[in-house]
Amino acid sequence: MSEEKASQFSRRNFLETSAKAAVATLAFGGFPTIVPASVFGKNAPSNRINIGAIGTGRISRIHDMPGVWQYDQAQIMAVCDLDTRRAEEGKILVNEYYSKKNGKPYDGVKVYNDYHALLQNKDIDGVLISTPDHWHALIGMAAVKAGKDVYCQKPTSLTIAEGRALSDAVKSTGRIFQIGSQQRSSQQFRYAAELVRNGRIGQLKTVYIGLPGDPSGNDEPPMPVPKNLNYDMWLGSTPEVYYTEKRVHPQQGYDRPGWLRCEQFGAGMITGWGSHHVDCAHWAMNTEHTGPIEVWGTAEFPKKGLWDVHGPFKTEGLYANGVHMIISDSFPNGIRFEGTDGWIFVSRGDAQATASDPTGKAGKALDASDPKIIQSVIGPNEIHLYESKEHHGNWLECIKSRKQPIAPVEVGHRSCSTCLIHHIVMKLKRKVYWDPAKERFKNDDEANAMLTRPQRKPYALPG
Repeated sequence: MSEEKASQFSRRNFLETSAKAAVATLAFGGFPTIVPASVFGKNAPSNRINIGAIGTGRISRIHDMPGVWQYDQAQIMAVCDLDTRRAEEGKILVNEYYSKKNGKPYDGVKVYNDYHALLQNKDIDGVLISTPDHWHALIGMAAVKAGKDVYCQKPTSLTIAEGRALSDAVKSTGRIFQIGSQQRSSQQFRYAAELVRNGRIGQLKTVYIGLPGDPSGNDEPPMPVPKNLNYDMWLGSTPEVYYTEKRVHPQQGYDRPGWLRCEQFGAGMITGWGSHHVDCAHWAMNTEHTGPIEVWGTAEFPKKGLWDVHGPFKTEGLYANGVHMIISDSFPNGIRFEGTDGWIFVSRGDAQATASDPTGKAGKALDASDPKIIQSVIGPNEIHLYESKEHHGNWLECIKSRKQPIAPVEVGHRSCSTCLIHHIVMKLKRKVYWDPAKERFKNDDEANAMLTRPQRKPYALPG
């Protein structure tokens, strides 16, 4: 057996053994935990989950890669970006971290500029997908079919059809797929959901979700494509348009990229922050595997300039259980649950991903109509929701235990779908009727045509 195959066999064998041990632990009432590196030796290859980072931009550098490298049992062994400068800077960032951590020079990170090549590396067990939104579903499907477990930034997909294809692919392959809906791993969001589920505000009637907005920006002239950027591949399945820096990402530094404000690559804040808040609202509403049945509302869109995602807006949805959801930029950033006996508000408070991220009007991390509500203790016989101490750590735990993570792909798909339905309403300017089981609009060809987008070859989704 070759050294490479022996190493791979050793690691795979360890993961399978750990999974069986975790199942045994669960059978005796325990909870699977990540085995400390000290148990097997810090450098034992069987103790490490090898990770490849696909996309080494802002969110990868400040959130996803640090989220993984903090755990001794995970090793970032490869980085990939189709901007060669960013790929090299990602390699330097990871190498420097491990050099400082281990107290000696480290230069073990491989660099790729095409995710296909990274996925062919049999030594890689899992991947981080930290790319622009329009690449999430395509890379996610390729990763699970290549046998990799996946942590993917939200939103799940650019379209509802893509999200369904991704969720189906994950189910068929049995891979562990965590959506980067990290609010689920924040104590206040889980506690708020438990309070609502256990009737602390009576019968839930209305959910108010506040999201920040985006500016319109200016017209931007065509620019030469930087030699370090594979711009054709960066555009992916979306239409070919001229390059200008503010359409893509900064060539110097890692501030918030312009693509977040272009509808070609995403839907704006309705899926940006919206995927987080709608997901946590669904958690409290017990509607994680369904969606609204009626949606309506309005939004303002820029009349000029490069950036064209929605500005001020107000959209509303009605669920089969009678709960009314209202989403608007005019509310404080967060989620307010109103019931027959009071209300609960939950948010990140003043926390934000990076200094360049808009947050809108910040509210308290946790508040209620009566302080006694949020001082309440959830009893042993009441509803207790899935608890995760840290989002990336939960993913790593589940890679070993093979249990579902706290933010599985189907749940992420449903929250993303809801956001995309609200976005469709913004464009149509009228009410739509949604069938959550069939994932189709009722008697509405115009709306159903918006479940997909034309895809440019050779980057189209398979099938």
